[in-house]
Amino acid sequence: MQQVIEGCILTPAGFVRGRLHHAQGRVVEVQGQAVTEAEAAATPGPWVLPGFIDLHVHGGGGHDTMAGAEAVAHIAHTHAQHGTTALLATTMTAPREEIEAALRDLAPACAQRPAGGAAVLGVHLEGPYLSPQRLGAQPDFACAARLEDVLALHALAPLRLITIAPEVPGHLELIVALRAHGFVVQIGHSAGSYEDGVAALAAGASGFTHLFNAMTGLHHREPGMAGAALAHARRAEVIPDLLHVHPGALRVALRCIPQLYCVTDSTAAAGMPDGEYRLGRHTVTKCLGGVRLADGTLAGSTLTMDQALRNLVGLGLSLAEASRRCATIAAQHLELNDRGQLCPGAWADVVVLDEQLHVQQVWAEGEQIAPAGQAAP
Repeated sequence: MQQVIEGCILTPAGFVRGRLHHAQGRVVEVQGQAVTEAEAAATPGPWVLPGFIDLHVHGGGGHDTMAGAEAVAHIAHTHAQHGTTALLATTMTAPREEIEAALRDLAPACAQRPAGGAAVLGVHLEGPYLSPQRLGAQPDFACAARLEDVLALHALAPLRLITIAPEVPGHLELIVALRAHGFVVQIGHSAGSYEDGVAALAAGASGFTHLFNAMTGLHHREPGMAGAALAHARRAEVIPDLLHVHPGALRVALRCIPQLYCVTDSTAAAGMPDGEYRLGRHTVTKCLGGVRLADGTLAGSTLTMDQALRNLVGLGLSLAEASRRCATIAAQHLELNDRGQLCPGAWADVVVLDEQLHVQQVWAEGEQIAPAGQAAP
């Protein structure tokens, strides 16, 4: 049986005021009249956007990705309540046996979307192949990577995105090999130079992990990894909580990187009150809107993707452009043609927002999920 969602619907061709029909988890058709965003905003009514896609999620709702099988279902549900309909479960740097155990636990959720939650598209392996000099909040278990090690981890759960510090000996050649095996590689947690960043992009790296954070910064005589990203990258992820990156730096990145996309880098503290939470092996504290280690280092975020969208619109982006950076580009980054857009045949991953851009309805693969603070449908 078909179900219908009414409102101003963002399609690949633009906004349509009308109805979206979906059945068996897929969009069947979109009917209505094409309108501009300004015309749509002039008439009150809900906005119907592609569900958000978050490629960097460490936790949420009090649960951490490294904690086991039960945790990921809670994480997927917490983020779905805020409009995220697909995500990558993201690991922390840890001893290999801990990463292996986490991947075994994550594998079932990657194979079957948790009921009432976002689809877990796979794993973002953020560590241990990082620079010991740019760990940020990652525990001190960084090591050099070998192709056979990565393939062994991939056999436990699907690795969809791998963060690597390219200046580590052997990693530049590894990027070439990983791309040949079909992995998406990002540059991150790097003490490398501008030249290292340019070389990594030439080797096949397709973006940067949480741009500006845990990498060498931009200086006019030493452009660093951030400079390589701004000068050459087609894609990069950024955390738009307005704490990890200053609004001015966000504006610079938006001008320089055509397909800059948003992630939350969220921790177990997302969707939870102030207090102490786990982040891999670390205890972190949520207070004053952020998450920090005991020494004050930022340790992930409390951001959800609905707030990321509102922050982008607050910076002056159109709603359509903000949506593209919270859903469509991430899907394209993983070469997913059936997510991140509302068109016939795509998954019925939908977020419905009110005039203030607060979540009113969420549909993940056609399943309706109650937003945060609302009773189940």
